[in-house]
Amino acid sequence: MIDLDTVSGDPLQLRSVYGCFPSGVTAVCALSGGGPVGIVASSFTSVSMTPALVSLCVQNTSTTWPRWRELPRLGVSVLGEDQDSAAVRLAAKQRDRFADLAWEVTPGGGLLVHGAVAWLECSVHMEVPAGDHSVVLLQIHGVRARPDRAPLVFHGSRFRQLMAV
Repeated sequence: MIDLDTVSGDPLQLRSVYGCFPSGVTAVCALSGGGPVGIVASSFTSVSMTPALVSLCVQNTSTTWPRWRELPRLGVSVLGEDQDSAAVRLAAKQRDRFADLAWEVTPGGGLLVHGAVAWLECSVHMEVPAGDHSVVLLQIHGVRARPDRAPLVFHGSRFRQLMAV
């Protein structure tokens, strides 16, 4: 029998459990106020083929999300296995997140990071409150994929690489 612990309310308990599930790492970025803004999200997932939707979860305390939730386009870059330093830089709170990072802006205003394994240009379709986060559904307007390249993986609170078997 698997003996389960009662959820204690301690965030470390749930973080430990959530960290057992590996996820990809995305940079969600745009131009806002004349400059680049972005976040790193590992809570990114596909949702629907018709309409083309993906989702990500954003903390309610995010200072970036309110700056661009109304923008016409957001760029989503699925980071490659060699882009762990870009992920750390984009997640930083107190420095220029885009320093030494190669990127470009789509005609619609989404910002895409060079070197990623996939890119999506999206707009906000819907935002759903969910506890201390919001689930953001993004409608996809344009894509490009490089399936021959391996993605960056987040597991156990650290970046990892896939191993082919």
